[in-house]
Amino acid sequence: MFKLKNLNLFLIFFWISFCDAQIYDLIIKNGHVIDPKNNIDSKLDIGIADGIIKKVSNHIPSENSKKTINAQDMYVVPGLIDIHTHVFVGGTPDVFANGRNSVAADNFSFRSGITTMVDAGTSGWRNFPTFKKNVIDKSETRILVFLNIAGNGMSGNPILTGLVDEEYLKNITSEKKYNQQDMVDMDAKKTASVIKENNDVIIGVKIGHYEGKEITPFERAIEAAKIANVPVIVECHLPELSLENQLNMMRPGDILSHTYENVDERETVIDEDGKVRDYVIKAKKRGVLFDVSHGGYGFWFNQALPALKKGFKPDTFGSDLHKFSMNKGMKSMLNIMSKYLNMGMSMNDVILRSTWNPAKFIKRTDLGSLSVGNDADISVLSLLNGNFGFVDAAGYKIMGEKKLQAELTLKEGLIQWDLNGLGAKKNIGF
Repeated sequence: MFKLKNLNLFLIFFWISFCDAQIYDLIIKNGHVIDPKNNIDSKLDIGIADGIIKKVSNHIPSENSKKTINAQDMYVVPGLIDIHTHVFVGGTPDVFANGRNSVAADNFSFRSGITTMVDAGTSGWRNFPTFKKNVIDKSETRILVFLNIAGNGMSGNPILTGLVDEEYLKNITSEKKYNQQDMVDMDAKKTASVIKENNDVIIGVKIGHYEGKEITPFERAIEAAKIANVPVIVECHLPELSLENQLNMMRPGDILSHTYENVDERETVIDEDGKVRDYVIKAKKRGVLFDVSHGGYGFWFNQALPALKKGFKPDTFGSDLHKFSMNKGMKSMLNIMSKYLNMGMSMNDVILRSTWNPAKFIKRTDLGSLSVGNDADISVLSLLNGNFGFVDAAGYKIMGEKKLQAELTLKEGLIQWDLNGLGAKKNIGF
């Protein structure tokens, strides 16, 4: 019995030693790890091998790794998820779908700590194959998609924009003819079919930018989402539907974009007395989700600040990245996160809304956390202290002392962004 007991102890010790001695491709050491899904908020090491998170522990010996990165005094968090972007970039002028109004995901993602971008309705069921072939399949950034209920997505209105005339439309193919104002092309069944055929990439339906008087586009988007069992993201620029009506039509898990905008075509979430409107609070309690969707015009401090003071927090920090927002007050998702830090939101809450929340809402729970076994999508962030200005869509500014900066971004274990050479080789002789 004694010998057997000793043998068992030896085997246990051997197994523990073997596990600790495994060779990692990369260890990130000494960082302040925040992982809201797993309730982690402490100094830990992360071991990575074959692009997968293999271990999260108080101490992983550096000698067990091919490369070690020291993240001392930095935050180590899951790869950020931007839930609202426009990245169906192409050569067509003056449009978003396959156009120059969209931007290339890889040019903006990793430098902001983002490993996953969700395109918000730039493509529809007609032109999604082009989007996938030309952009999604060729990007290092993971791109997921809300499919627009309009068949050609955000293709503009050629007649209204003066790009073509009626005679031109008579002589082009039906695929080129349709634009985002054509209800005849808002086919719920075809939209749902394309979603089901591409459910590894398409995660929801988009409705927005319709300028007519009918509610039919909204209804068809909801219908398509029900068939495909996915959420709807609502753009809100629907002049014949009040904000209250839109929220009442939305289901638990559906997402309202541009929550804090202050524009003529939509009622604000904050009323004349500085309070969150009752129907907005009721919608949130019912499970409707609220995204920042900053963009060029979608975020106003006179809405966001009083909402936050009243306890009404956004659920996600979508940037609404595109040609017209990237150089304005939005700048990047990290800049939005920094705004909220300086408005009083805790670091944990900020990281939650940038990682695990969007992962849950788009039903991709394999993302947004540092769980062992997940792809090693990791962002290493520094928190700068200084005197910084943050600007909203109306040109108003608040000052703050904190600003997040992406030091290192890993996607599937590979370094895609390294601001200050944390993962670089040391110079010899210097």
